[in-house]
Amino acid sequence: MNRNDITEKIITAKVSKGIKWDDVARQIGLSKEWVTAGCLGQMTFDAPQAAIIGEIFGLDAEEQKWLQVVPYKGSLPSAVPTDPLIYRWYELVNVYGTTIKELIHEEFGDGIMSAIDFSMDIVRQPDPKGDRVNVVLSGKFLPYKQY
Repeated sequence: MNRNDITEKIITAKVSKGIKWDDVARQIGLSKEWVTAGCLGQMTFDAPQAAIIGEIFGLDAEEQKWLQVVPYKGSLPSAVPTDPLIYRWYELVNVYGTTIKELIHEEFGDGIMSAIDFSMDIVRQPDPKGDRVNVVLSGKFLPYKQY
């Protein structure tokens, strides 16, 4: 058994029971974005959170322990994603990455946006021309230090 096996069990239970990520997140008390990442194997749950996840998805005590192991992060099977939705994010970074970098550096200086001290919010934005996906990414700016 490994973390990937637990992720597959969670996804299987989610589908068979009709579970929504937002409902899971409410029970944990964290954002749907972070909890979903955790259930998909990209974040570490503490013991009480793992117990809640275990109850929701039918995981036993040993399986819950895997939710508490720091995962190997990065879930894409290839350098260039093939899933159309994920590929569009790849395309977005390829097209706008240099613009994002330039504007962050102009505003903040030389550094990076943290993916650790980070939050994300994904919501549906109604629009008469077709609903839009509104994604807000917020990461702490980390300047490069001189030494």
